[in-house]
Amino acid sequence: MADVVHLPAGQLRGRRMDGVTAFVGIPYADAERFAAPRPAAAWHGVRDATRPGPVAPQPASRLERIMGPDNGLEQGEDCLSLNVWTPGGTGLPVLVWLHGGGFSSGSGAEAWYDGALLAERGDMVVVTVNYRLGALGYLYISPEFGPANLGLLDQIAALGWVRDNIASFGGDPGRITLAGQSAGALSTIALLHHPVGHGLFHQAILHSLPAGVPPYDTERAASIGRLLLEGLGLDAADVEQLRTVPRQRLLTAQTDVARAIAEPFAVTPPFQLVATDGVPADLIGNPVDGGVPMLIGTTQDEARAFFPDGPAHLTDILFRDGSLQLAGQARSAYTFQFDWSPSTSPFNACHCIELPFAFGELEAWRTAPMLAEADPDDLRRLVDEVQRAWIGFVHSGSAGWERYPYVHHFA
Repeated sequence: MADVVHLPAGQLRGRRMDGVTAFVGIPYADAERFAAPRPAAAWHGVRDATRPGPVAPQPASRLERIMGPDNGLEQGEDCLSLNVWTPGGTGLPVLVWLHGGGFSSGSGAEAWYDGALLAERGDMVVVTVNYRLGALGYLYISPEFGPANLGLLDQIAALGWVRDNIASFGGDPGRITLAGQSAGALSTIALLHHPVGHGLFHQAILHSLPAGVPPYDTERAASIGRLLLEGLGLDAADVEQLRTVPRQRLLTAQTDVARAIAEPFAVTPPFQLVATDGVPADLIGNPVDGGVPMLIGTTQDEARAFFPDGPAHLTDILFRDGSLQLAGQARSAYTFQFDWSPSTSPFNACHCIELPFAFGELEAWRTAPMLAEADPDDLRRLVDEVQRAWIGFVHSGSAGWERYPYVHHFA
């Protein structure tokens, strides 16, 4: 594929490498603070798309101790960009990735989610998305202050951009699989329920769905919003000042709120999905569109990443039970459990351990404590096995094993 593409908004220059062309840092929308996204402005000339854009403002990940540090990418509120990897051709299936991070950290621009290997091996177009996080993405005060679930609205805007533009990269807008892990998986389910979001993709891959984390009702979300105001020394009359509070002060207050509302053995973040404006209060028990094929899986010891000494059944309560319930409701679902971990690891098969094998960029995970002392042969084998399932599902709707209630084990 040529390293320049022509879009309605303007021309983009990407970077060709090993049979794949990458276009990164593409603006899909822009937004004022606490406002809904709007289409990104057009540009003149050829826009450089070889460097990632800023990532959503965020504190350090609470799972850095298992995943290792992030890339240290520049943060900024002008963060609504996405990244595309394409092997060239026409009519290719498209995989869109929503990263996890508890709605408070992460980005689609992390080297962990580099889509080059998956795009080349899978003969598909891979897209990763940045969306707003934390208070900037999920603060709820009142309908008068601004829309709820801004991060989800960002994802809808990104999927709309993919629908309208992906053919220019060789992708088929009628063959879009939306994949997400953790908060990204919960977002995917919310989008299946959403009156606008559910029609923007045709299949779903759900890794480590935190099914035990229901959306907040508006009363609870507003009470957390008031805690943020108090932490900033503001009251209800000062709410408009939130639009101009320095970013670092806002992040510090967000972290203080997280500490204040923390409960034993709970993974619910302070700022997350709110049950309003198209997001139901029960994302799992409320049947979603049963016509969307799903690939759904958890790791054997999800909760160990958060609570090393917690009871074993936490993984079932927070992740597995709801994932299997969802699989049972689907017209077509393939399920898996990821059981492997390095033999000397204290983390076992914890939350996030399957991610290196989905994208296959093992070098990006070389400092991840959860993979310490892993056998290189095991790593390569698992990349082949997990990617084979993803590629098969994206192309044909089948992961290569029997449908649920059969559960495939990666070990």
